[in-house]
Amino acid sequence: MRRNLAEVAPAITWPQGIVLSEYRPELAEAVHRLMALGYLEGGGRVPALETWQQRFETDPEYDPSLCFIALDADGIVGVCQCWTSAYIKSLVVHPRAQGQGLGRALLLNAFNVFQQRREGFVDLKVLEDNVRAQRLYESAGMYVVRREPVPA
Repeated sequence: MRRNLAEVAPAITWPQGIVLSEYRPELAEAVHRLMALGYLEGGGRVPALETWQQRFETDPEYDPSLCFIALDADGIVGVCQCWTSAYIKSLVVHPRAQGQGLGRALLLNAFNVFQQRREGFVDLKVLEDNVRAQRLYESAGMYVVRREPVPA
């Protein structure tokens, strides 16, 4: 899916008690745990912690300032991992924080950051059966640009 960044993004409303941070290696274990949980619900899987962290932190498109971490009083409740190519790699919200607008806030934050970087578009991939995520993305102005078959 894609969002044209020339269009004005809606204002961000952060849920109460949320603090935004960027990725730091000391957060890797907690970020990995949340991503693994989110991928179970969204269809997919995350490699083991050591493999995931090594691949993530050494990827040529890695920039810690593009990995947005949402924290509340109990820890990490949201992650929006983006690449320098204006691509949203992962967006995960902890089940205890879902339905409060956190996913939307993280998504809109990514749009704003990429607009500031003068990108034209931001893209992401979502599985067709992940209807909840698709509705979120569409509500934020994203649209389908291409469908790809998923290997069995």
